[in-house]
Formats: sequence, structure tokens, C-alpha cells
Amino acid sequence: MNGYAGGWLHTGDLAVVEPDGYVRIKDRSKDVIISGGENISSIEVEDVLHRHPAVDTAAVVAKPDAKWGEVPCAFIELKPNTTLSDVELRQFCRDQMAGYKVPRLWIFGPVPKNATGKVQKVLLRERIKTIGEAAA
Repeated sequence: MNGYAGGWLHTGDLAVVEPDGYVRIKDRSKDVIISGGENISSIEVEDVLHRHPAVDTAAVVAKPDAKWGEVPCAFIELKPNTTLSDVELRQFCRDQMAGYKVPRLWIFGPVPKNATGKVQKVLLRERIKTIGEAAA
């Protein structure tokens, strides 16, 4: 819940205070994916995906899963005149993060953004609910 309580502003952001005193935002609490009891930061996975030279936009949301509770699902918008398969992107991720953090489902195409260019994860969460297991 966002708002003031107990003298604190509750934004829904999860952050850490670094040794130098700076605060680093880790993720939004509603964007943390809990898969098999492990917490997965959607921002961490998106940061890895954005390192791939063909990826223009990446957004990661939780997909309900009967076995794991939730699994990461990646929506990927490629840069113009590039190609990339889910197999290539999966291997790229496996080389840079723990296997349980690698998205299980890849959806390539335009990623919805608002007028200021911010990814609309609420729309992606709704879309993922309509995607069946056949897409995995």
C-alpha cells in the first residue's frame, strides 16, 4: 500500500542503503517474482536482457506456474534490423545469471509504453494471464 504510515512514505519500492550512504532501488514490491521459494528481481533480469546488443526494450513479469508458483516471463522488443531467437537469448542470460532467474517464456514484439515511454507492466501482467501453457 502506498501512502504515509508511521511517519514514513510507503512507495512500494524495495531499496538498499549502500555503504557510501546512497540508496539504490532494487525493484518494486509488486514486481518481485517468487519462483520455487526464490525471490527474483525483475529489474535484475531486465538489466541483463538490456545488455544484449539486439534488445531495445525488455520487460519481465511473473507468469503463474503450477509447479513453481511463478516463473519469469520476458517481453522483448528488438532494435530495428536485428534478429534474435529465444534460444540465443536464453543462453545469453544463462551465461550471466542463475538458471532459476532466466525467463521461461519469451514474447517478442512491441512492448506497450505510456506517453512518456515508460513500460506499462500492468498491461503485460494482464496479457500474461491470457497466455496458455502452450506458449511456454
